[in-house]
Amino acid sequence: MKATFDFYDILQNHIAAFLLVLSRTSGIFLISPFFGSMNIPMLFRVATAVTITFLLLPIVNIENFADMPSTILMYAATVVKEMFVGWIIGLVAFISFAAINMAGKVMDMQVGFAIVNVMDPTSGQQVPLIGSFLYNLGIMIFLATNGHHMIVAALVESFKVLPLLGMEWSPSTTTLIGDLTAGIFSTGMKIAMPVTFAILMTNVGLGILARTMPQMNIFVVGIPMHLMIGIFMLSMMVPFYVLFLDVVFNAMYGNISLAIKSLVP
Repeated sequence: MKATFDFYDILQNHIAAFLLVLSRTSGIFLISPFFGSMNIPMLFRVATAVTITFLLLPIVNIENFADMPSTILMYAATVVKEMFVGWIIGLVAFISFAAINMAGKVMDMQVGFAIVNVMDPTSGQQVPLIGSFLYNLGIMIFLATNGHHMIVAALVESFKVLPLLGMEWSPSTTTLIGDLTAGIFSTGMKIAMPVTFAILMTNVGLGILARTMPQMNIFVVGIPMHLMIGIFMLSMMVPFYVLFLDVVFNAMYGNISLAIKSLVP
């Protein structure tokens, strides 16, 4: 009963702080993989964010609670800043999966699936066929390796590294976000390289064949050949793709830590 009373007393005396913790927690539910998925009901996401906030509030540093903004406008600005901290955690995780989608688009263009799109329930948008396969496989591996636990752990760690009311924007944050966004292309091309290189060699072979046998309709032969070689290479690269995801996720966790530290004044 004593512990329950103390917990209730914390909530009663620090409602403003509770809402700030909830704002930072809600940030990861806006864009991060799995947590920000559109096929998860909004009510469930809100309930999960409130539950996590209840669990985090007793361990949050309360030294700065006396410095709460005195006006509603200043408090609203503080809420936005705290939500941004959670949002940037989700953004770094989202960028890793954006690279997977880009790799799928590149491979779809090479194989011949560029005009074939499927609806992605997690984002509500049309995505390429191969990209959807790689993305869903990445999400399953992300969950199987407890990647969603790591995002929550990063949120908990953010309160230790960056206390409430302590967030300050710095040029290093802009530089980090720019570097991570630019890395989408390089990571995507690394994933798509096996299929892209195989299709390139196929096109070279078809070009030589077209010169030596002009009577052959190279377009009729090339389209199904691209499809067969693309699917074959995709099946060959899946085991290596799973191993590569381990590297991507480890880099993602490190970048989340860097992003949080870049907001420390």
